[in-house]
Amino acid sequence: MDEGMDRTPLGRKFFDRPVLEVAPDLLGRVLVRSTDEGVIELRLTEVEAYAGEIDPGSHAFRGRTARNSVMFGPPGHSYVYFTYGMWHCLNLVCGPEGKASGVLLRAGEIRVGAEMARKRRFSARHDRELAKGPARLATALDVDRALNGVDVVAGRRRPLSVLQGSPVPPDQVRSGPRTGVGGAGAHQPWRFWIDGDPTVSPYRAHAPRRRAT
Repeated sequence: MDEGMDRTPLGRKFFDRPVLEVAPDLLGRVLVRSTDEGVIELRLTEVEAYAGEIDPGSHAFRGRTARNSVMFGPPGHSYVYFTYGMWHCLNLVCGPEGKASGVLLRAGEIRVGAEMARKRRFSARHDRELAKGPARLATALDVDRALNGVDVVAGRRRPLSVLQGSPVPPDQVRSGPRTGVGGAGAHQPWRFWIDGDPTVSPYRAHAPRRRAT
């Protein structure tokens, strides 16, 4: 990890802002995953914003359910969901309590604990692929539904936390349509990434799933 990196944990106020402010500001921050096996530290390089009940691409677009209730706050908690019957994805809840919004953590560079991530991501050809995509990120960090609702800013011995890290200058941040989002939310430029970073995942447009015949 960079010696000059700021290891101060992000506080509640950081997350208690509009999602389109929080999302790009997460780039360059460091996600810390603490387990009995050890610690993994990941520098965030790609994220996506989801704006709840005003966003057709969000899980919370049609209101609160048992699945998405964490998204309604308070801010600074993890929202973990299971998708396609195979993968988990990790989000960080933001915005005022009662207004559902969150940031999907899409990709990052593992700076500490790569040997632990390799055990879970044994198919990765290079370390830059360990967390290149949201499902890969969650797998590398051993994230599942047991971590849904974890407070990432409370207490010392927490399984997830976020450090100040090294924020990215605005001229290095790029934005574009979210990956795999269809319908009315398809063209929102709410995916943010660090320009030129090799850990950023490739963009894929939404492709409707077809039932087997």
